[in-house]
Amino acid sequence: MTYELSDEHEEFRRSVRDFAEKEIAPHADRWDHEHTFPVETVLEMGKLGLFGLVFPEEWGGGDGDFASLCIAIEEIGRVDQSLGITLSAGVGLGANPIFRFGTEDQKQRWLPDLVAGRTLGAFGLTEPDAGSDAGATKTRAREVDGGWELNGSKAFITNCGTAMTSIVTVTARTDDGAISTFVVEAGTPGLIIEPPYRKMGWHASDTHGVVLDGCRVGSDQLLGQPGAGFRNFLKILDDGRIAISALALGCARACLEMSVEYAKTRHAFGRPIGSNQAIAFALADLAVAVENSSNLTYKAAWLKDNGKPFAQAAAFAKLYSTETAVSATRVATQVFGGSGFMESPVARFYRDAKILEIGEGTSEIQRIVISRSLGLPVM
Repeated sequence: MTYELSDEHEEFRRSVRDFAEKEIAPHADRWDHEHTFPVETVLEMGKLGLFGLVFPEEWGGGDGDFASLCIAIEEIGRVDQSLGITLSAGVGLGANPIFRFGTEDQKQRWLPDLVAGRTLGAFGLTEPDAGSDAGATKTRAREVDGGWELNGSKAFITNCGTAMTSIVTVTARTDDGAISTFVVEAGTPGLIIEPPYRKMGWHASDTHGVVLDGCRVGSDQLLGQPGAGFRNFLKILDDGRIAISALALGCARACLEMSVEYAKTRHAFGRPIGSNQAIAFALADLAVAVENSSNLTYKAAWLKDNGKPFAQAAAFAKLYSTETAVSATRVATQVFGGSGFMESPVARFYRDAKILEIGEGTSEIQRIVISRSLGLPVM
C-alpha cells in the first residue's frame, strides 16, 4: 500500500505551481499590505478549475480526487496563505455543503456557479460565544409563513463579504432546540455583513462578522433535514481539516525552501550561515517535519478518496501540520534575522501561520478528537 502521488498528480502540481508563481506570488505582498481581496485572480483560479476539482462533471466539476484539491491548496498556500484559504473555504465550506446535503433544486440553483468559481459561498457556524463549542449556537430560526426568520450573529466568517459572494450558509436553533442549516442569499434583507476585521494575518482573505436581523428565507432554503445541521457540519469539518493541513504544509514548505536558499547565500564571518550547525540542524529538523506533514496530509486524503474512515487521520494531519507551520515560520524568521522581521514573505507567513492552529478546530480540539478515537473516557 502506498500514498505516493501519481504522475498525473505531479503534473497537476506543476501546472498549479506555475500559475501560483506567475499570477499570485508577484502580487501577494501588495495584497497583504493593502488588505486587498483580489477578485480577478480568484476568478482566474476558477477558470483554471480549482474550485471544481472534487465535484462531478454534471455540475461542471473536474470529477477529481481530494488529493488533487490538497495539491492545489498546498501550492497556492506556498506563495499566499490568504488565497490558499480562499480556495479551501470556497470548496469545503461554500460549495460542499450544497453538494452534500442540498436538494436537486438547491444544487441547480447555486452549485454550478460555486463549482466554476464564478461565485463564492460562506459557512456561518462560529458565533461570538460559540467557537470550539459550536453546539452552543444561539442564532434562532423561527418558522413563519412560507419560510423561516433568522436572528443572531456569526463571527470570523470567510468569503462572506466579497463581490463574488452568492450565499452564506448558517446554522440556527429552531423552537424544538435542534440545530438546522439555512442558505441565505447575498443581499437578502436582514443579512448584515459587518466591516472587515483587522487581522494579524490573512490580510488578503475576506473575513467579516455576520448579523441576521429578522432575515427571512424561504422554506426551500432549509439545507438538509431539520435538526441535522450540527451533525452534517461536523462531517464537513473532517474534510476541512485535511484541507487546512495541506494549507499548513504549503506554509511550512515555503519557509523551508526560502530558509535553505538564504542559508546558502547569506555570509557571516566569512562563510555561508548554513555551514553553522545551529542553522543546519534547525533546517534538517524542519525538513523532517515537512516530510511528516506531507505524509499525514496525503494519507488522510487517500483514506477519504478510498472510502475509508478518515476522521482520526484528518485530526492527526491537522494537528501536526499546523503546529509544524507555526514552528517553520519561527525558524525561517530566525534564519533571516533582521530581514525576516521586515516586510517580506517570511514576515507575512509568520503572521499568517498562527490562525492555522485555530481555524477548523483548534489544536486542543484535535487532541480531544484523537484521544476519543483512542478509546479514552470522555469528560
